Amino acid sequence: MRKNRSAALAAASFLLLTGAGIAAAPSAVAGTPGGTHADDRNSDFNGDGYEDVLVGAPGATVSGQQGAGLVTAQYGSSRGMNTTSVARFSQSTAGVAGAAEAGDGFGKAVATGDLDADGYDDAIVGIPGEDIGDTADAGGVAILWGSKEGLSGDNSDWLETQEPTKGEQFGSSLAAAHLTGETPGDILAVLDRDDLELFAYEAAPQADGRAPLRRQATEPLAAAAEQRDIVPKSLTTGDYDDNGYADLVVSGLTVGEEPGHGWSAYFSGNADGLKYEHDLRGGPVTASGDIDHDGYDDLVTGEPNSPDDGGETLTGGLVGVRYGGADGLKDEAKWWTQDSVDVPGVAERGDGWGGDLSVADTNGDGYADVAIGAPGEDIGTVADAGAVWVLRGSQAGLTGVGAKSWDQDSADISGVPEKGDKWGGQVRLTDPNSDGRFGLLAAAPGENAGDGVIWVLSAGASGITAAGSWTYGAESLGAPGKGAAFGAAIDE
Repeated sequence: MRKNRSAALAAASFLLLTGAGIAAAPSAVAGTPGGTHADDRNSDFNGDGYEDVLVGAPGATVSGQQGAGLVTAQYGSSRGMNTTSVARFSQSTAGVAGAAEAGDGFGKAVATGDLDADGYDDAIVGIPGEDIGDTADAGGVAILWGSKEGLSGDNSDWLETQEPTKGEQFGSSLAAAHLTGETPGDILAVLDRDDLELFAYEAAPQADGRAPLRRQATEPLAAAAEQRDIVPKSLTTGDYDDNGYADLVVSGLTVGEEPGHGWSAYFSGNADGLKYEHDLRGGPVTASGDIDHDGYDDLVTGEPNSPDDGGETLTGGLVGVRYGGADGLKDEAKWWTQDSVDVPGVAERGDGWGGDLSVADTNGDGYADVAIGAPGEDIGTVADAGAVWVLRGSQAGLTGVGAKSWDQDSADISGVPEKGDKWGGQVRLTDPNSDGRFGLLAAAPGENAGDGVIWVLSAGASGITAAGSWTYGAESLGAPGKGAAFGAAIDE
């Protein structure tokens, strides 16, 4: 296990500014390229060709420490995903840095990517509640290495910011992708309360065969004519201009005179580094995929709690779609609510529509579809029971035609709506049997008084179906389940 410190990329807050450039590390030897397009999902930990699923349970009690947290990795196969081919990791696992402590929140954020370019994807685990020395909630990140045998805690890596501060929560959001041509593997992006930091592996071999992790060189962020002070919340990657390098979107909420609005910063990936392009309306939830099947990834943003300046429709949640093209993401977005044509339901204050998003092809027609979680949706008189939608992709882009929605009152969905379940708090489209059709994982982190449960809905020629759906929780995977908030994070 190695520990690595970094310096912050930005200062007190992450400002969406023009003129910023993020330089790449010096040229490195060729290695296995990582993810570029959004459907290069980087979730195959054992290299068998089947997608694996990484789930966080940040509330789990580990070694007697409440809220220490854990993650589970379920390995895909020709038969899909199950509850037996599973690995479990926490800070009590041999080789994983640190120790399980109350409130660490190991697994509150998760991501995957091939950081060391060895052909096996790696698991990146955010621990935003980690105390660094006497500095409370400074946060940290653990990296679990993929191999032919799957994930392992052996020789795991540890990251923390160079100057930890109280409540910084380093590791609150994560992403990894092949952002430049000058690193052998994927670059890791890490958010904390204020800043974005980037890490990459050098080419120089170490005793264990892996290069040392180091912070990427940066250029100072230049001032913009119209600054927006943004608290960053999420990250997504996709190749929006189809140039062979992943692009990065950092999304958050405004603070100051007009707080609570979703805005994002768009950085294009290039051979020689990331380049700031422009800021755009939408966020703080993000996901990417090729909705219109034109070869360019598209950006989907969710604003589940829009300020009350647009009427009841917006306060129920707002989802935006920006399409990619030769020049990258377009300035204009197409906006969706539950009141949009052909979308089931009615927009109501507090629904949280867009609380989580996932983009992938559910029926194998080549067009990526969009799963939308609304954890604040009331089912009848039951407050915040939650619901999930899937809108279809098409040649013309996202459409409400054929849209479907489910909740715990729907046919073939087990359970009953209960107050605070927050069904759809996390959604993930996944293809663990590699048949080209992505099924749906719908998590309810509040289910069973905070234990958390995930529903599995399969996919067929007509897309997602509830028929034959099944559920599982942390205990189903041999992990402690009481108060675990299982499914609070699922790798996209």
